[in-house]
Amino acid sequence: MALDKDSELERFKATRVTALYRLDLIEKGAQLTYEDGTPVDMASEKQRLKDQVVDMDRRIARLEAAGEA
Repeated sequence: MALDKDSELERFKATRVTALYRLDLIEKGAQLTYEDGTPVDMASEKQRLKDQVVDMDRRIARLEAAGEA
């Protein structure tokens, strides 16, 4: 069971790093487009990624706390 929690923890940490990387790109002016060429609303994408990081932080903290128990 601990192995599953460890792999889940590592997955959440990786997802968080990816979101932070994408946020950094947005801060630097990156513009994403959908496959059809329509531009992505970067303000909405930025907020979505910020919310995702907060969620990942919460999940990581919970898994780390469970691992210490």
